[in-house]
Amino acid sequence: MRSFLKKIYLLFLKIVCLKCYHTINTSAPITLGVYFYQKILRINGKAYWPVHYTSSINNYKNIKIGIGTAPGLSPGCYIQGNGKIYIGDYSTIAPNVGIISSNHDIYNYKKHTEGEINIGKYCWVGMNSIILPNVNLGDHTIVGAGSVVTKSFNEGYCIIAGNPAKLIKRINKDKCVSFKNEFEYFGYIKKEKFDGFRKNNLNL
Repeated sequence: MRSFLKKIYLLFLKIVCLKCYHTINTSAPITLGVYFYQKILRINGKAYWPVHYTSSINNYKNIKIGIGTAPGLSPGCYIQGNGKIYIGDYSTIAPNVGIISSNHDIYNYKKHTEGEINIGKYCWVGMNSIILPNVNLGDHTIVGAGSVVTKSFNEGYCIIAGNPAKLIKRINKDKCVSFKNEFEYFGYIKKEKFDGFRKNNLNL
């Protein structure tokens, strides 16, 4: 009975929401619940990728996500794009993560000093972590839960953790799996249509 209901549900998704069907088994799925809150109720409605209704996305035009990546899809995230944010393909952002691309001027709190954040491909940012302006993380960087990342780890292939985050361990490149989804989307946008969307809608 359960397998029959699952088949009916998948058929429903295929008919009603093909994007939901294509992303159902990925790390950045477009679910009917997220779609309802975002596209119908317009909570985080301007973001071009699926975002949980408890997360907050500021200045989506300054944020470039990769394939299979959805910062803020996990609950309670704060993604602040006053500066520029680039997140690579297939990177995972856990709940309650803050990615902050600008900060208050130390002499005048009404002003912001904008920076840039680059997070590579196949990165994993653990729960309750904070990424601060002008940080670069290379591919396959794992950020331990609760970390505050204040400096760059450009080489990637490492585990970092702490406040401030420090190198904990190097990762063997040969063991890292660089997988790909069968259907590739930049959020809600098919891969082949993203360049046009980026030129017309983003500031980067």
